[in-house]
Amino acid sequence: MTTPLPESPDLRILALDALMEHEYNDDQRTAPLVRRLQVEGILKNPPIVAPLDARQEKFVVLDGANRCTALEQLGYTAILAQVVRYGPPQVILSTWHHAVTGLDPEAFTRALHSVDGLELHPTDPLSARADLARRDLIAYVLRADGSVLAARAPAHNLHLQNRLLNALVDTYKLHGGLHRTISTDVNESRAVYPDLTALVIFPNYEPAEVLALARDGELLPPGLTRHLIQGRVLRVNFPLSELRSEETLEAKNARLERWMQAKFAERDVRFYGESTFLFDE
Repeated sequence: MTTPLPESPDLRILALDALMEHEYNDDQRTAPLVRRLQVEGILKNPPIVAPLDARQEKFVVLDGANRCTALEQLGYTAILAQVVRYGPPQVILSTWHHAVTGLDPEAFTRALHSVDGLELHPTDPLSARADLARRDLIAYVLRADGSVLAARAPAHNLHLQNRLLNALVDTYKLHGGLHRTISTDVNESRAVYPDLTALVIFPNYEPAEVLALARDGELLPPGLTRHLIQGRVLRVNFPLSELRSEETLEAKNARLERWMQAKFAERDVRFYGESTFLFDE
């Protein structure tokens, strides 16, 4: 039996040091965000966080880690966040894949083979998909020429697999283009990225795996987890001055509660149940 969605979003002002990341930041996105926050003076979309456990003393950032990092760099100690229940129906966890661009194919493959402890062997697309579904692989690589490489860890151990996965992604994330995609079709991806080197296809994770890695201080590679949030809060446009104040978290949250009540009373809040395309992100 699934738990129904809450009638209103759970927005809280949390201490930044109570938040734990679950994947590495995309550093290329942080600097522009810092500049935008300085200019606009508002937090447009709050990050999504889930309690690490029932005590709700620590929270794992599911989406919006760059916003947290940007505010930390600006000297903030608190942030407005949307707290969610990590599981269906409110949160569906799926996976992004990586479209790797701009690298010499042979140099790319040599770099993969250089990862210590990573087992690589040729395979075919169907076998790769089946092995990945069973979690016998940590990933597989579809090269632009149609060849396929299976990437395997020497043992079924979450932490070992994660370390090897990070090492695999490290071979290309700073040297070529890394684009998140849901496509597993090379021809389809080449139409979008003409200089495509390869697609790196990742397995689906369970929320418990994400939480366990975060708890143990281990991060997944950037741009891997894809969280689909039902009842996601957007366009809050919350004043950063409210986060900067010297008030206690309790006082800040009391002010937030009054602010939200006013928003609902003035009918400024609207729920859209359908999928949408946003053109001003």
